[in-house]
Amino acid sequence: MSDSAAAAKKAFGIRLRDIRLDANLSGRELAVRSGMRNTKISRLEHARQNPTETDIRQWCAACGVPHLIPELIAVLREIEQMWVEYRREMRAGQVHIQSRSTPLYESTRLLRAYEANMVPGILQTRAYTVAVLTASARLHGTPLTDVETAADARLSRQHLVTAGNGLNNYSFVIEHGVLEHGFGGDAVMEEQLDLLLRVTRLPNVALGIIPPWRERTIRAGEGFYLFDEQLVRSELWSGGFRTRRPEELAFFVRLFAHLREMAIYGAAARALIERARTSYAQTQETS
Repeated sequence: MSDSAAAAKKAFGIRLRDIRLDANLSGRELAVRSGMRNTKISRLEHARQNPTETDIRQWCAACGVPHLIPELIAVLREIEQMWVEYRREMRAGQVHIQSRSTPLYESTRLLRAYEANMVPGILQTRAYTVAVLTASARLHGTPLTDVETAADARLSRQHLVTAGNGLNNYSFVIEHGVLEHGFGGDAVMEEQLDLLLRVTRLPNVALGIIPPWRERTIRAGEGFYLFDEQLVRSELWSGGFRTRRPEELAFFVRLFAHLREMAIYGAAARALIERARTSYAQTQETS
């Protein structure tokens, strides 16, 4: 579980404890009134067990605060959505995962994205996307049969960036290592870097690269996507973190601002991309 999801779960347990204390109830008294075991009450308050919606209703009724039930259930559902296991998600197939995100990208007016290890999905070429999705499928032991279709589903939203319709704006920050992590091999990377060069000249896109020599004010970390200031999504090895909690959104807005300050843009960024592209081209010539 991500640090943010774990912290939210712990905070929810503290909220339940505070409701009990405000009602002047001991754990044993709450157990009698709610019908729960005293040990369960302790586990819920210390975030060692996830509450159910029924637990929330019983807790609030026993503490005399039934008006808090809708609010707490909404928060509980939000916490449950903060951590999504990839294996469970991928049972529906990669096509489903890619297709369902398209409406979100279409409705987002400002997408801020940071990646440390790969090109942001909406900027990937088809061959690069196939290489990335193939690697993911092999890691999680899922079939490779839908990779090509899933790649098409991902690329179906790329026009939102390249068309420059004035409605969708993008701010990307990537680590320099993204240019060196050769998904798909030299030819695929050369094509991918060509696309990044074109993207740097689009009026609706800001593409920044954090160079390796830049003095860092914050460490490189997990990639994340901030959709307006409504949703943040981050992908790790074994699962995906996502939330709409205002305090989390505010944190990632600040984080992105720090990362953006370390990045270089325009001609300076294109020089780094050109250098990496030339390296891949030379490798092809000598192989």
